[in-house]
Amino acid sequence: MPYNIRIISTYPPRRCGIGTFSRDLANALEHFTGEVGHIRVAAIDKDNLPYHIPVDLIIDQYDPQSWRHAINDIITRSKESTNKTIILLQHEFGLDPDDKGNDCKGTNFVNMAKAFSEKGLTVLVYLHTVLDEPDEHQKNVIKDLALYSSGLIVTTESAIQILHSPLYGVEHDKLKHIDHGIRMGHPSQFDRLTIKEKFGLKDRFLITTIGLLSPDKGIQYGIRGFGKFLEGSCTQKQREAIVYLIAGQCHPEFVKHDGGENFRRFQQVINESLKQANVRWCTVNSLEGIRFEEYDVIFLDAFLEEKLLLQLYGASNVMLLPYLNMQQISSGILADTLGSGRAAIATKFRYALELVLSNHKCPSGLVIGRHARGILVDPGEESVEQIAQALDYLVFHQAQRLLMEKQAHQRGYQMSWHNTAWALLQYVNFVTEENQIRTGRGVKFKREKPSIYQRTKDIAAPEFLDQKKIPNE
Repeated sequence: MPYNIRIISTYPPRRCGIGTFSRDLANALEHFTGEVGHIRVAAIDKDNLPYHIPVDLIIDQYDPQSWRHAINDIITRSKESTNKTIILLQHEFGLDPDDKGNDCKGTNFVNMAKAFSEKGLTVLVYLHTVLDEPDEHQKNVIKDLALYSSGLIVTTESAIQILHSPLYGVEHDKLKHIDHGIRMGHPSQFDRLTIKEKFGLKDRFLITTIGLLSPDKGIQYGIRGFGKFLEGSCTQKQREAIVYLIAGQCHPEFVKHDGGENFRRFQQVINESLKQANVRWCTVNSLEGIRFEEYDVIFLDAFLEEKLLLQLYGASNVMLLPYLNMQQISSGILADTLGSGRAAIATKFRYALELVLSNHKCPSGLVIGRHARGILVDPGEESVEQIAQALDYLVFHQAQRLLMEKQAHQRGYQMSWHNTAWALLQYVNFVTEENQIRTGRGVKFKREKPSIYQRTKDIAAPEFLDQKKIPNE
């Protein structure tokens, strides 16, 4: 019998990375017609935006009553179908205000998980942020989500290690790693030369940073690193054949926050970085008709629709991600970069460590990733020199760059949204079967007296029995 999938998340047209993730996941799940009945979304909204199917419920983010109504509506609708309803909560602290409107302080996701699980619905929670230094509220929210759900899903193995550690103490059988999906299956879908010719970029080396802009994207360091590379490595003629494209608008939440004061300070930082880098730059809202030889840095100040976004991946020679938040466990930009078969220069945030370095120990300084999928650099001020060095390597070593693209695409192919959706459905099968057979497992015994058979120093336990690090007696 197929499942009905209920996603609770932000959703387009709201401009939010989690909303984009949920849309792509929903689109991928739709292809499994034998396993999926219908897909519906309860969209978390705060700007009274227009929504369309699969959105059938709207939650006012800052209205506590709206969250409670959504719980009741979802439970009621689940009873109207003979298909099992699977709840997918897309959790992010920033989407969860308390009843007084204080951001990141709420328990709305926990309340939902508890209410749904008590009604016998299968609840799975995607965690989009896992902190290794949470405050008490953040820690309790994650622990409660684990308690009231059938499983927590993360996109990095390192997040599982954090969640299973004594910090959170989540049982390992409640944790599941499923790759972040990618939207671009093969570079040939958007041939690099064809796209470059379309935009007037033929015979130019394109370095790109894509996505909604904000201070934690580290753009100022990318600009300065690029400027240092141009000055230290390139002749004037070579300089005219290299372009750094920064594509995307500032995040609308950031622009409005604090009356726009933080946004104005951010603009000042960017302008100062452009001066320090000594680069020629301009801001445009379209790539049509630009004389690229006249500029080193181009800001494309536009919302990136799907077609344009994928074209920019295809046109790029190098993707630069100078992010400052090292706790970031997910990045659709980095995932799509690998899926597009493009080389990345990224700071050492958690998701980059996993995709580029396979979670191996990462030394300080510039690191060429395991299997040569990309180059890792330290964040912040130290990244400036390292970005310049990484660009020097990739621009002037074509054979190594093309091999890096091949290795990146090989990993990215495993992460297609089709594969990700299938992995999710297999996990749904597993947890629903677990729920069905749990009652037949017999009596659970708790040790009430010491035993001579308890683990001692003389007994070598297999690694898989050492999950809780039980001390020797």
